[in-house]
Amino acid sequence: MRRPPRPRSESIFAYGVWQHILWAGLLIGGVSLYACHWALAHDVHAPTITFTVLTFAQLAHVMAIRSERESLFAIGVASNRLLLLAVVASVGLHLLLIYVPWLQQVFGTKAIAPSALALACALSLLVFVGVELEKWAIRCGWLYRSDSTSVRPEVGSTTS
Repeated sequence: MRRPPRPRSESIFAYGVWQHILWAGLLIGGVSLYACHWALAHDVHAPTITFTVLTFAQLAHVMAIRSERESLFAIGVASNRLLLLAVVASVGLHLLLIYVPWLQQVFGTKAIAPSALALACALSLLVFVGVELEKWAIRCGWLYRSDSTSVRPEVGSTTS
């Protein structure tokens, strides 16, 4: 809210937004499809593991995109407590969906082994790591720059 609004002539897809949407969507879809493939090969309920990876990957993504350039660790994991609460609540509700029997019947899920849940978490963290690497590359000036003035300033930053 401290940053000035974008100029009217500027696309909402400027500063690498369309590239981020494309590659992050493909990554989330890819890890979800891999989870489904893995589940089918290992006799794990494929819809549940795929749903879990998709859900957790989206939660990892929302935590990672809190800033367009700065690492989540630099701005602080708990700096937006309501978002953190929403993510923790979402994980808790998701776990209820897959481990509470009457919710399993309603949502068509099945309990998965802790090892399958760990794999789902690891695959989901790939999205977080990918976004953090993208932001690192942006800070290094390797991505989304056509000239020295094309990088949108971050909230609270000063330009020299």
